[in-house]
Amino acid sequence: MERDRRGMSGVLSSLSLLCVILDLQLDGSLAASQSEIENHLEMGRKLLAAGQLAEALSHYHSAVDGDPKNYLTYYKRATVYLAMGKFKSALPDLSKAIDLKPDFLAARLQRGNILLKQGDTQDAEQDFRAVLLSSPTNEEAKNQLDRAREVEERHEEAWAAYNREDYGEAISLLEKVIEYSPWDPSVRELRSECYLRIGDLNKAIQDLKPTTKLRNDNRAAFLKLSRLYYSMGEHEESLSQVRECLKLDQDDKDCFSHYKQVKKLSRQLESAEELVRDQRYEAAIEKFEAAMKTEPNVEIYRKQAKERICHCLSKSQHTEAAIKTCTEAHQRDPHNPQVLKDRAEVYILNEEYEKAVEDFQQAKELDGENEEIKEGLERSQKLLKQSRKRDYYKILGVKRNANKQEVIKAYRKLAQQWHPDNFQSEEEKREAEKKFIDIAAAKEVLTDPEMRQKVDAGEDPLDPENQQGSGHHQQWPFEFNPFGSGNFHFKFNFN
Repeated sequence: MERDRRGMSGVLSSLSLLCVILDLQLDGSLAASQSEIENHLEMGRKLLAAGQLAEALSHYHSAVDGDPKNYLTYYKRATVYLAMGKFKSALPDLSKAIDLKPDFLAARLQRGNILLKQGDTQDAEQDFRAVLLSSPTNEEAKNQLDRAREVEERHEEAWAAYNREDYGEAISLLEKVIEYSPWDPSVRELRSECYLRIGDLNKAIQDLKPTTKLRNDNRAAFLKLSRLYYSMGEHEESLSQVRECLKLDQDDKDCFSHYKQVKKLSRQLESAEELVRDQRYEAAIEKFEAAMKTEPNVEIYRKQAKERICHCLSKSQHTEAAIKTCTEAHQRDPHNPQVLKDRAEVYILNEEYEKAVEDFQQAKELDGENEEIKEGLERSQKLLKQSRKRDYYKILGVKRNANKQEVIKAYRKLAQQWHPDNFQSEEEKREAEKKFIDIAAAKEVLTDPEMRQKVDAGEDPLDPENQQGSGHHQQWPFEFNPFGSGNFHFKFNFN
């Protein structure tokens, strides 16, 4: 029995010793853990001060995991979230810090500020009142409480103005609301709707865009943005916005239906522009006409298509169709300088120089910095002046875009017709000689690339006023005379 008692005593002593050892090890572990937490907090502080926010956040995560009962670690992590602009992530940490320490005024004031920016005015007011209850002289809490009340009042007044269709007043009231509560999507949505009602689509879009981030899964905003851009003729941006909607839910029926429409139109317009760049104008016209059938209801796309068809026709031989289409495009969009420029180019091809000058002048009034328009106006004015003197194209009866072979062919026919040897009386011979001189001069000018370029620029290379100091064909006499004996000797032939 005594032996058993001594054995039991030995066991108890061993257990006591083991407990002491375990206690010592636990104390050491806790001490090490606390040391690590302090190290994480210190590193987080330094990294935050250095602006290395992601690294600082990682250390604060470790500090919170190591000591989930420490209200300061939550508060400091919230500070990093706020510095990163992640106010939604900061709110739970601030709330946790307040739960752990209800009299932690800094956290309560910070949370109230976030709630006010989100438009949660009632919850924000509770936090500001709690701060003032413990610290009645806190100026920031006083000011923010006043702001919260002002936001509530103005928001209510803005809705009242909207309901009575006083959209300008509603916009004015919402300005201060958005200044104090910039993270509240509902006030931006309301102001966006007001801008829509007064027809200011650009400002409506500016207010609507931030709501796609302020609300989770805001497919409705992406779809509305897409439709707004589409109605403005910005089909590429419309496509971009509706794709964002489908990223959130690829099965969204409204977004997918709109996506198909925008995608089809975009492909047609992009394909048409590519054909224009390749100078395949006939094929481009077909694509633009198909685009008008795809979207017959939005006028801006019809305007754009008509403008581009006008441009394509201005590059073709179909001057009558070009003038008709460009005139229709001008009627649809009278302030479009490109339509006027393209029609002016057709008028030049059609040798209607007065009309070309008039169109270029109107285009310049609309876009005075456009170099092509300024050059076109100068060229058309020279051509008009020249047409009142000697028009080499008219003399030969060829179009301005006639090639060299066509010029020579016309010359041969007219030269044979008007050669002076074909006439009997002296009067007829003089008249024929005069015509023959003009015909020969026209052929000489229009088959010479340098002189023809001057003609197309509105100059007369045979005009003595343009010969002075030119250095080219300076030996030619005042009047081009294939029968004369001047410095220039004309050898008659039909080549």
